Amino acid sequence: MNAESDERQGATGAPQVAAGGDASKGEPVLGSRAPRFIKRSRTLHLSWQVGVFIVGLGVVGVGIVLLPLPGPGWLVIFAGMAIWATEFVWAQLVLAWTKRKVTEAAHRALDPKVRRRNLILTSVAVVICAVAVSVYVWKFGIVMPWKIEQ
Repeated sequence: MNAESDERQGATGAPQVAAGGDASKGEPVLGSRAPRFIKRSRTLHLSWQVGVFIVGLGVVGVGIVLLPLPGPGWLVIFAGMAIWATEFVWAQLVLAWTKRKVTEAAHRALDPKVRRRNLILTSVAVVICAVAVSVYVWKFGIVMPWKIEQ
């Protein structure tokens, strides 16, 4: 997974050309997307990669913190992965795999049989919750917080 490689076999078996080669239309370009003047100097390119990694790590860290809190945790994590994908091949491959899996899940969710099953399961869950709430209210009644006597 070297960004310096000339050609790379992807997960689909189609060759994917690194940023250094000429990519035909339709093939994803893997590798560094740093400006040319940065790629010319090895030390500048390495410091660029370290900077991209640190910024991406910070964004992913914020996303992880937002997971249990109210906020778009997964969206922020994927934004951090996108930042990493501007420089690292492994992040580009992870994002491509994630995009493929999300697209497959969306297509499966639109299948009429799956939609019907999900609708039936949701209806059963709503009925069970309604029965549970009804039994609780019948047994204990409804006491508003401002009417609680201590």
